Amino acid sequence: MHKKEYFNDAIWCHNRKETSYWLEGLPEFKDIINQPPRQVDVAIVGSGYTGLNAALQTIRGGRSTVVLESGVPGQGCSTKNGGQISTSIKPSLEKLSAKFGAQKGLAIRQEGENALKWIEDLIKSEKIDCSFSRVGRYHAAHTQKHYELIARNAEEIKRSEGIEAYTVSKNEQLKELGSDVYHGGVIFPRHASVDPGKYHRGLLQKVTEAGVDVVGHCAVLDIEKKSDGFVITTQEGEVKARDVVIATNGYTSNLTPWLQKRVIPIGSYIIATEELDPVMVQELFPTNRIASDTCKVVYYYRTSPDRKRILFGGRVSATETNPMVSGPKLLKDMFRIFPQLKGTKISHSWTGTVAYTFDEMAHTGQHNGIYYSMGYCGSGVSMASYLGMRLGQKVLGIPEGKTAFDGLPFPTRPLYNGRPWFLPAVVSWYRMQDRIQYQQASRRVVA
Repeated sequence: MHKKEYFNDAIWCHNRKETSYWLEGLPEFKDIINQPPRQVDVAIVGSGYTGLNAALQTIRGGRSTVVLESGVPGQGCSTKNGGQISTSIKPSLEKLSAKFGAQKGLAIRQEGENALKWIEDLIKSEKIDCSFSRVGRYHAAHTQKHYELIARNAEEIKRSEGIEAYTVSKNEQLKELGSDVYHGGVIFPRHASVDPGKYHRGLLQKVTEAGVDVVGHCAVLDIEKKSDGFVITTQEGEVKARDVVIATNGYTSNLTPWLQKRVIPIGSYIIATEELDPVMVQELFPTNRIASDTCKVVYYYRTSPDRKRILFGGRVSATETNPMVSGPKLLKDMFRIFPQLKGTKISHSWTGTVAYTFDEMAHTGQHNGIYYSMGYCGSGVSMASYLGMRLGQKVLGIPEGKTAFDGLPFPTRPLYNGRPWFLPAVVSWYRMQDRIQYQQASRRVVA
């Protein structure tokens, strides 16, 4: 696609927006304050799922709490993700057991199941209206080889972990997904979908009602450790706090250089289509599952909660770009998977930043007295929420805060300073491998 075509009006709705579809229709949240308190028990940096769930625990545990946000609360990936909820743990039981032992490996994997169950219970108990539903996931194989691999993996996790999963052959695929490009897939029936904007707004409402001070446009400039706690310098003055929580994930900066050197910020890009014919939506998503595929540079997609649009996301370029450039590239990829949609326009195109880690696992704990949780590797809706909750319990000093992630080494790499200079080469390599595998698979089908 030529650069000038990025701005071709034929692919954009006349009222296109470079903002998250999930923010559409959400009224301005009024209960944000402009000045932080001068002294609190707990200061939390970051107003996403991690920070708000930690705040809900500390305030209800009797600790005065402030959440400090550099811009509009929720401006990060908590309102910019795809609204897909999985069990969040990427390394297999085999890999984790080889590294940490069988018992620890199984405990880490179990935390993914714990997080998925917990977020459903949270949403129900707090009565958060956010379209949560256990729709299940269709994980599609982009080659026959990958289908055989994920089919074996499905059998293994059922046997060793009791995780519900079953295969769908290519011949049966259209019952799950209206696409012929894949070679079958695996269904995870317990995976879920949510409206991430409404979920975040519900959390924000709960923490402010509970008495947490949420301060917007209040960047933290420095954190200084003292004998009796911390002094936090913000653009709106100093705050003294007994405890500090860092909940910045993909937006972690040199405010906390030790953490910054351990997370890899990666842009993820999403588009929302214009409203579609309900018959078309039913053809493409007959079971309303969320979907992803086995490509190294993964795609993920779903219908909107009202089933009027398709939301399609993924990584579209080796380097970071802007939504006007990423939108047409995602549209082209969507047409490849769903040629029935050719001619469909984009209503929203946006980006958010996730945080990967060098071992592909989330990490939580304490460093130099500062609590943290981050590195959700692109699967953070439930895990960020769950570990944020556990982090709040850790601050309270109660035993329930213990997790299987506690005490794990948080690796970095020599010369890495938080700027992923290696990412363009890695993404380019993965995209090339995906393209080659697609071409080889297509030739086999034709033959």
